[in-house]
Amino acid sequence: MFQQALVGVDGAVTGRDAIALAARLIEPGGELTLMHVHPGLQTVSHTLTPALEEADRVQIEQMLAKVRADAGVEAGIAIVQGPSPGQVLHEQAEARGSDLIVLASSRRGVLGRAVLGDDTRAALNGAPCAVAIAPVGYGERSGAFETVGVGYDASPESEAALSAAKELAARSGAIVSALRIVPPPSYWYAGFIPPVLLDLDDVVARREREMQELEGVQGHAGYGLPGEELAAFSRGLDLLIVGSRSYGPVRRLIHGSTSNYLLRHARSPVLILPRSGETAARA
Repeated sequence: MFQQALVGVDGAVTGRDAIALAARLIEPGGELTLMHVHPGLQTVSHTLTPALEEADRVQIEQMLAKVRADAGVEAGIAIVQGPSPGQVLHEQAEARGSDLIVLASSRRGVLGRAVLGDDTRAALNGAPCAVAIAPVGYGERSGAFETVGVGYDASPESEAALSAAKELAARSGAIVSALRIVPPPSYWYAGFIPPVLLDLDDVVARREREMQELEGVQGHAGYGLPGEELAAFSRGLDLLIVGSRSYGPVRRLIHGSTSNYLLRHARSPVLILPRSGETAARA
């Protein structure tokens, strides 16, 4: 499914988490690139002493080589200068034709150093490819995916996520589990239909029947706040896949309350698929 992946590595221990996830997501024979974004000559010290740039590059290359060796993967190494890790990863993914960016969570924040600052968030908002987030400690896990989950709502984006889940699961014989959340009425109608006219039990039951009819999927439906329910759902998963409703995979992920909550509380890796031209047309 994924042929070229860029993995953001900044020297922190969480870089191993991103590499481990990328190695499981990329197709056999695919290309992994470990990329470190360095401010380079843009810092005051380098402006005063340009020789420090070469010393930094050597040190970073050694760090990336060690991280690669510790992870036991075949991967290229790239050091790119730029003011913002997110912006550089975005630009490099586009220039290289990469179909996946992988980042690691951090105890400092949802995406760690990769999303600190408005410039970085703005850059990732328009990322040209899928984005995957590895939780802290993921590098310590072993084995292939056993259960791949999907947040499903019958939209074109969720249909694409379901197809991706089936494709990834087929490689390791994993189970595909899909969950459809029936949210509170205000989420649906914004007040146009009084809640008293809605039989929520009946709606959930109908959605449950529809989910069970999905071919090759363990489908279920439930009621609640989508972010909370999907986060709870993720506890039993090896990967949770969701589709983006915007052209950049992280736009709603950062600003939307459901996706933002999900990334902060999910217990499994999360893969966000970009909205393609096909799904946009269907929508």
